[in-house]
Amino acid sequence: MALGIENKKSIVAEVETLASKSLSVVAADYRGITSTDMTDLRARARQSGVKLRIVRNTLARRAFENTNFSCLSEALVGPVLLAFAEEEPGATARLLRDYAKSNPNLEVKALSIGSGLLDKSKLDAVASLPSRDEALAQLMSVMQAPITKFARTLREPHAKLVRTIAAVRDKKQSEA
Repeated sequence: MALGIENKKSIVAEVETLASKSLSVVAADYRGITSTDMTDLRARARQSGVKLRIVRNTLARRAFENTNFSCLSEALVGPVLLAFAEEEPGATARLLRDYAKSNPNLEVKALSIGSGLLDKSKLDAVASLPSRDEALAQLMSVMQAPITKFARTLREPHAKLVRTIAAVRDKKQSEA
């Protein structure tokens, strides 16, 4: 079905605004995926905060021209599913990696974080990136560790004195 010029412009504008808000984009070949499987993928994407788009490659290239994802233009060959993550960069990679395990027809072509193009072999590395909340929790535990150790060090002389007195008490009770 032929698209009119106005429809094409609106699609390009929509994809461009989506790309400008996104932290990462993954391009995947979706040949061989049934419509029920695609519906399942879209439902999983909604749950994980990922937006999926299937756009003609020429329109996607034009939309990516003024964004950080212009490096993906070379990967836009054949039927391509574009997954956009606005909140956490690893969400798209995690979604498509997990989905590809159950559906081998989905093949990731390329992924981009920021303005860098990554090979599809880096999918697992990007998917294992912690979410924002996980990263903050890790940072807080690292920041809290020295303070906790300092508090334990300050508390130890008093605890040692209490243990010594308790040992003397137990020794006197056992002798009596």
